[in-house]
Amino acid sequence: MIVFGPVPSRRLGRSLGINNIPPKHCSYSCLYCQVGPTKATEIRQRAFYEPEYLFDEIAKHLEKLKRCGETVDYLTFVPDGEPTLDAGLGRAIELLRVLDIKIAVISNASLISERQVRENLKLADWVSLKVDAVDRAIWQCINRPHEELDLELILSGMLTFAGEFTGTLATETMLLEGINTGQDSTKRLASFLLKLAPEIVYLSIPTRPTADSNVRAACAACAETLTRVYQTVNEVMPRVELLTGYEGNFFSSTGDFVEDILAITAVHPMRKDAVMKLLEKNHQDWRAVEVLLSQGKLQEVDYQGYSFYVRSSL
Repeated sequence: MIVFGPVPSRRLGRSLGINNIPPKHCSYSCLYCQVGPTKATEIRQRAFYEPEYLFDEIAKHLEKLKRCGETVDYLTFVPDGEPTLDAGLGRAIELLRVLDIKIAVISNASLISERQVRENLKLADWVSLKVDAVDRAIWQCINRPHEELDLELILSGMLTFAGEFTGTLATETMLLEGINTGQDSTKRLASFLLKLAPEIVYLSIPTRPTADSNVRAACAACAETLTRVYQTVNEVMPRVELLTGYEGNFFSSTGDFVEDILAITAVHPMRKDAVMKLLEKNHQDWRAVEVLLSQGKLQEVDYQGYSFYVRSSL
């Protein structure tokens, strides 16, 4: 599915997701990835979907939403893989400008040392860069990067981009208990963020099923850890927010439950209560979910005491 949602976003309100990368082309294979492990990481930009095709699919989806009375705050490039692997990203953003909706890109920043990647990202209104660690060993442990990537080049590329970008720059750090929550690594992270000077720093914990089932959220073992990390970063950054709660169940509908749930769960696992709300919007009952489960199109996953539903890789 090229387009999904809008989904409730803790950062962007009602975010219409754009899946400009087929599953799962990525430069990382992060421990906590909600769409599963990367079978083979890659770092070479190439064409996936024609920008004109992306635009047409998004425009059609927006028309369906309009007929249903649904609104959108952001068009967000948040695909199954790393959005900047798409050589047509910049052209797609340029085409979408006529829709008069703000555009966001959520990137792992792994390719940001490349000038063309920075040029493409500069066309967006809002860009989030992943900074899970500034220590090489921790970075490799959490993000499991492509072997040719160099953390120092990535961090340098981020600083260059921050000096050029005129939109809203955010960073996101996923906190994993016992991996990147130590005081020394947190202080080094804070020192780098001070130089980068993003408008907002997000500190997150996994709230949906992860690629590695052994991953623990930073607050799962001790809330004091999360508080300490927050305070350390907040001492040097003007705006720091914790993303530790469930986003909510306000998933939008185009009127086609099967299309909606398969599009959303391809990149965004849905909790059972959210699925129930989507069924209610479409005047359907749980039997619709049971059919998808029996067909192998949907899978049920237990995570932190909740049932989540994710699209199967057929």
